Amino acid sequence: MIEINAKLLRDQSAVFMCGEVVECLIDFIHPSLPEHKISQSNSDILENLAWATVQLHCYCNASLNDRAANDVSAANRNVGGTTSLNASNQLKGEVLQSTEPKILFCDLRLSPGEAKQFLYRETVPLNTPPTYRGIRVKYYYKITIATQRLGSSVQALNIPIRVLPLPLPQSDLDEAITLNDESNEDLAPNNPFLEKRRPPSRIEYALHYLRGVTARRRPNFFMITNKWGKVGRFCLFKSAYKLGEDIVATIDFSCGTVKCVQLSVTLQCEEIELRASSASAQTGKLGEETVGTEQGTPEANPAQTNGASGGPAATELDRKKCISRVTNYSKHHEVCLGMLQTQVILPIPLHVTPTFRTDLVEVSWRLHFQFVTSTNPELSSESLIDRTAENEEELEWVAPTDIAIETMIWSLPITIYPTAPLQIPQPCGEYKLNIK
Repeated sequence: MIEINAKLLRDQSAVFMCGEVVECLIDFIHPSLPEHKISQSNSDILENLAWATVQLHCYCNASLNDRAANDVSAANRNVGGTTSLNASNQLKGEVLQSTEPKILFCDLRLSPGEAKQFLYRETVPLNTPPTYRGIRVKYYYKITIATQRLGSSVQALNIPIRVLPLPLPQSDLDEAITLNDESNEDLAPNNPFLEKRRPPSRIEYALHYLRGVTARRRPNFFMITNKWGKVGRFCLFKSAYKLGEDIVATIDFSCGTVKCVQLSVTLQCEEIELRASSASAQTGKLGEETVGTEQGTPEANPAQTNGASGGPAATELDRKKCISRVTNYSKHHEVCLGMLQTQVILPIPLHVTPTFRTDLVEVSWRLHFQFVTSTNPELSSESLIDRTAENEEELEWVAPTDIAIETMIWSLPITIYPTAPLQIPQPCGEYKLNIK
């Protein structure tokens, strides 16, 4: 029997960014024979493995309606290093991309108590999607260690890892802001006694850009109105966040003319299929499925506020031809009748996937609002002042039993970026495979 043990060098977090190097220690161990067993021949002592290879695979498990389009896209996928271990990997989905196989050894012989250790190093490809477990589309990564014993079938050991997208500047302005901190050091005189500074790596450059783009605080104000008047003013301090951050916002009801009875804000992840079926493309309607708890039914649409639009008209038309599915995460619910101001705090979980887009799916994030308003005259501040003036000693107010309400909804898109991989606690244990 031969025992295979595999463990990542970064055991405190099995999370990597695209373009980062993955290191894994692989041990092939032949356990010692029991003392009471006596070997009859040399074949009982030596264990022989014909070969062993290691690869990094990216799998795509999609159950979309347009199967023909998926077959065409699967034919165009870059699957490198196809070997016989693909038949032994009975995992769900198709191999979207794989690295070149690295051969660890050929014809390895181990005596009882002997062990061989190998170090596997591989760079995560840049043009692959991040790890995502959605409703209809799933992307996941496995480090596949395959080996074959003489006279036996191929056996594989799979080690799961999580991959985050690499944040890069989207425009020349973002790149200039990112490199602004390093411009002063380039103008400083060179010191011949100091070591020459090496240029930053791609990962360091991406993390530097990530810190800059998520640290900018540019408050955006939105006036929430309906057909009866102003409800309040919403203030979002920034629109770009990292995994693990808190979304902090304020709502000012002092400027409103319509009373807001109840407020609900939900952090939602929207999964949009970019390859819809022909039937849905002809109708041109947006089908939406919500996963999670959702309270209330919208009765009235809110007025369009400044900044609430999500992009050009052509882009919105294309999005309406696709199928959208929504998953709820953090939620803030509050009864805000009589309040002048309130704040909203929504934590972003570390296990979710940041904003990204592929040929099959687009994942975006938004804040979904539900405002329950009322124009009941008994809730107005003028009626309360009149009752107080009539009898200053009695300040007790009894709420009405029935009030007429209207519910309006609004969605505000935001961008979620990845965070540093070491900040996500996801320990990786030791994986074992026994070959008998």
